[in-house]
Amino acid sequence: MPHSPAAPAPTPDSPAHRHTRPHHWIATVSALAAVIAAAGLLQPEPATGATPTGTTPAAGAQDTARTTAPDAHAATYPLDCKGTPQTVTDTAHGDLDGDGRPETVAAVRCAAGSGTPPHALYVLTRDRAADSPPRVVATLLDAARRQSATDLTVRDGVITATLLGYSSPEVPRYSPDVKQHAKWRWTGGKFRQELTNSAARRV
Repeated sequence: MPHSPAAPAPTPDSPAHRHTRPHHWIATVSALAAVIAAAGLLQPEPATGATPTGTTPAAGAQDTARTTAPDAHAATYPLDCKGTPQTVTDTAHGDLDGDGRPETVAAVRCAAGSGTPPHALYVLTRDRAADSPPRVVATLLDAARRQSATDLTVRDGVITATLLGYSSPEVPRYSPDVKQHAKWRWTGGKFRQELTNSAARRV
């Protein structure tokens, strides 16, 4: 079987808030970037609806799997908290890839005793079986970016969130000075991100 050409390496993000001004809010800037996704990307179910030979799903089991969003609190996340617990702080639900089944977007961070740990945003799906566990299929926001996520929503297949961050290491962690409005949508087999910087000022 011929090998498919390797996908091009993703281009590193270049956040617009790195060049902030002391006394003025910066002008609105939009950016478009492809989001890194996990190995098991969202894929529509086969259109045939065929059931493997010898398998008879329980009545209503498939309907339950198709209409119930994955439980964010039952998932395992690839977030290294170095021994401290993980906590899900917000969730949103909706059909993101047009396959008729709802996915879950979860905002997760380490449950530190103090401070403001950064968020990671994950997309969860589950297999057809009603009792299948939720699994992470994409990472929208990596905790390494050191941003907090608020106002998480899903509407008409579009994920939106407000991201709070810092213009420099000198900015106190309890007082983020960069605010971005982010959108993600499933396009061309991956999530693509749109960023708008609406506020960036020195504290």
